[in-house]
Amino acid sequence: MSVLEKVRPERPGTSRSRPPRVTDEHGRRIRVGELALRYLLLLAVLALTVGPFLWQLSTSLKGTTEDIYSSPPSFLPAHPTLHNYTRVADTVPVWDYALNSLKVAAANVVTNCVGSALAGYALARLRFRGRRVTTLVFVLAMLVPVEGIVIAQFTTMRELGLNNTLIGVVLPGAIGAMNVLLMRGAFRNLPYEIEEAAYVDGADVWQRFLRVALPAVKGTLAVVAIFAFMGAWDDFLWPLIVLSDPSKFTLTIGLNYLHGTFANDERLVAAGTVIAVAPLIALFACLQRYFFRGVGEGAVKG
Repeated sequence: MSVLEKVRPERPGTSRSRPPRVTDEHGRRIRVGELALRYLLLLAVLALTVGPFLWQLSTSLKGTTEDIYSSPPSFLPAHPTLHNYTRVADTVPVWDYALNSLKVAAANVVTNCVGSALAGYALARLRFRGRRVTTLVFVLAMLVPVEGIVIAQFTTMRELGLNNTLIGVVLPGAIGAMNVLLMRGAFRNLPYEIEEAAYVDGADVWQRFLRVALPAVKGTLAVVAIFAFMGAWDDFLWPLIVLSDPSKFTLTIGLNYLHGTFANDERLVAAGTVIAVAPLIALFACLQRYFFRGVGEGAVKG
């Protein structure tokens, strides 16, 4: 589906009654049936990915008088209202939970961006004994499931006295192995001649890292920031294990209280879901131009 489709411009002197030819990037003509199939598949993928969120948004805007279980279901609310969002704030301290999640996510973004950039640059550019073994360790760390080390992490946090603290939530995910490998790959794709020129001009390793290499990998750094924020914001298992004080709960744990034992209002759950997803959408909207620069990361523009 990553085929760039375009319409060839008409040549001078050709008949304008001839329909335009749709071709791919190699100049090969795309048949109408094939083009229709591609668009149908794209629409199906869009419905599967965006459809559930739009349904939750629609449910959160429906009032108490509307039947959300009607058959056939009604997608658009008859009388949109924001009362459900107010009810979420009255049911649980959602803004305090959101602030705790924001603190954890922001700290996770900073530690991952700084730590992954430093580690990735060291693995890609510096020469030291055990570099290949270190890279292999990061690769193997990605193969270990989180559930397999959660008990060891909990024991470590308890020994450090960090249980029931936001620092204990941040620390295990401070630097992700995948983020280190992403930054390593971005730095390896940079032409080494650029840093050699900076070295000839008298730049030391820190100056080459901060002024030459790091500005050239902003796209990958944005990817790391988005992944780190999403991982910390959506994490449920680890904060549930390490936190016991309700005042320190993150948003994912706090919204779990919207599911009552004997009563469950889907409108409240949908409103809480929209509140939890909205920061992720805003973050991606701000960083999307850097996110899609990963293909040409490290290229030299003349």
